[in-house]
Amino acid sequence: MAERTLTRADLSEAVYQEVGLSRHESAQLVEIVLKQISDALAQGESVKISSFGSFSVRQKGQRIGRNPKTGAVVPIMPRRVLVFRASHVLKNTINKKLSQLDAARPTAPESGGQPA
Repeated sequence: MAERTLTRADLSEAVYQEVGLSRHESAQLVEIVLKQISDALAQGESVKISSFGSFSVRQKGQRIGRNPKTGAVVPIMPRRVLVFRASHVLKNTINKKLSQLDAARPTAPESGGQPA
């Protein structure tokens, strides 16, 4: 399956197509929304987007790690990490789409004999 990444430009274009704002206004709107989300997370707040999911910041404590090459013990300092939890609506949508893609994909013939 060919993987594609959704970019800010793609989001701006979608807003332009769906809402009818100018391309410049669409790009500004996307930037404002992303900045609001980023600022809230940077302040330690949670961000919940209905039918999509929630973003939150979690504090991880200090722990001991190992350098895989040398085996040396290395302390991993405490830090904050971003966590995303998908909503049930998003999970169901993803699973439904994947099921449809799997059903539409042609099945390969079983190999278990002499070549034809």
